Amino acid sequence: MKGIRFLFILFFLVSCTQKDAHPYTFYYWKTHLSLNPAEKKALKEATAPYLFTRFFDVDKVDGKFQPIAVITKDKSFETDKQIIPVVFITNQTFLNIKADEIKFLAESIYRLVRKKVEDYHLKTGNEIQIDCDWTAGTRDDYFKFLKVLKETSGEEVTCTLRLHQVKDKNLTGIPPVGKMYLMCYSTSSPLEASDKNSILDVNTLKSYLSKLEDYPVKKIEVALPLYSWGIVTNHLGKHKLINALSKKDLENKNFKKISENEIVIIKDGFYFGNFLNKGFKIKVEEITDDQLEDVVRLLDKKIRHFNIIYYQLDSKFVKDQNFNMF
Repeated sequence: MKGIRFLFILFFLVSCTQKDAHPYTFYYWKTHLSLNPAEKKALKEATAPYLFTRFFDVDKVDGKFQPIAVITKDKSFETDKQIIPVVFITNQTFLNIKADEIKFLAESIYRLVRKKVEDYHLKTGNEIQIDCDWTAGTRDDYFKFLKVLKETSGEEVTCTLRLHQVKDKNLTGIPPVGKMYLMCYSTSSPLEASDKNSILDVNTLKSYLSKLEDYPVKKIEVALPLYSWGIVTNHLGKHKLINALSKKDLENKNFKKISENEIVIIKDGFYFGNFLNKGFKIKVEEITDDQLEDVVRLLDKKIRHFNIIYYQLDSKFVKDQNFNMF
């Protein structure tokens, strides 16, 4: 009897301390849909059955709504994953928008999404995700748009959630959706002079999410960063981004290392597709496993049963990456 009681207690303790596994997948953010072998392998091994795929952006140009960078596709883009269409809409699109324009915008977006799905024979589900950095000044019209899009499409409309929208929820409001995707990156601007990692600084993230458990929408999935870049600083202190640079890229005889992740150029030349002068500095920002683990550990205390969506699916970032940490 004592043995049975001991086994029961042991089972209870293990069950209480065991972490929930987090199914994961990716965002796909390229305009031309294609998959190379490394990307196909990473996607096949992903444990969630979806791929969140950007279809196009929407902006207001000369007072008119315009789709921008609409996707194209080639034969290499083949997957068993269910495609979740994602549409990025600029915040300015909703400035001074009229009621009839909201309806027109929702109908136009849904029509173009369906056209791309049918043109490319994509296997989709019942969800459309909207990505917009809405503000206090656009919240009411943006929320109306989400409702109209749901009515127009008959599908589940979800949206992204940025860090400042969590912290300032009383100002920015709560979208009328049942599920949101928390973007755990872009904790500061890379164009500001700072020693912090602008892609992800965990302490900054913690300050934004200190009251996340009080956010009214309870179904929250988590987007984590899987990208890097180089920040170029010229003689005047102005900054420019070069995407997908890593510390390995800083190994060059024409570069002088000034820290673990920063160099100064000692000879004029073309580097990474740009002509850069002597004296320019390049600082690389990357994401470590330890940073991601810290974020997931924090969110485990605040959100129940969330999936992870890595931004983004690109062979530059998925190769040799361990996605089974969580």
